[in-house]
Amino acid sequence: MYIPKHFAEPDKTALYDIVRAYPLATLVTQTADGVDANHVPLHLTVQNGTAITLSGHVARANPLWKTYNGSKEVLAIFHGPNAYITPSWYPEKARSGMVVPTWNYVVVHVHGNLKVIDDASWLRRHLALLTAQQEASFKKPWQVEDAPSNFIEKMIQAVVGIEINITSLTGKWKSSQNQPVENQLGAVQGLQESDATVNHQMASIMTAVNRLG
Repeated sequence: MYIPKHFAEPDKTALYDIVRAYPLATLVTQTADGVDANHVPLHLTVQNGTAITLSGHVARANPLWKTYNGSKEVLAIFHGPNAYITPSWYPEKARSGMVVPTWNYVVVHVHGNLKVIDDASWLRRHLALLTAQQEASFKKPWQVEDAPSNFIEKMIQAVVGIEINITSLTGKWKSSQNQPVENQLGAVQGLQESDATVNHQMASIMTAVNRLG
């Protein structure tokens, strides 16, 4: 991933937060037939402040777990908030017109080595962790134990576990860091006036990254 220095996010905690908040990853693998991509929710495990693994599962019918090249690294891409930035929000547009549109976004790339885990006990623990993370914001969180045990066993038989041992983790926060403050403020105001929730999220990110608060 191309990351200009001013767009790089070195704070590992910020990267971990995006992975947890937006766990549906684009998982890119290499197979004998070429590059493949699947969309898989992944659970991040951190030990002593360092990301260790990503764990997930795929349908047993999904060829990913049989066709990936085990000697090649895989890439998991986590997409955070993103928003179109119109030059109409920049004060510079009124002065010189020398502005163009852009797209602001947050993304985390995780490289690692993938292994397949076809084990019912491991899958049950994984599903409990993944579910607990996603259900945490609900008033009455659903748990795996809420479903009949024989039903869950049947569901577990229909999936295969995957685990990625993380070798590198990088983040890109493209948040108008290359614009003068007045243009940053104009873009934040424009995003805040939008009805789209994701635009409000990007406005908050821009405010924090560029220290506009």
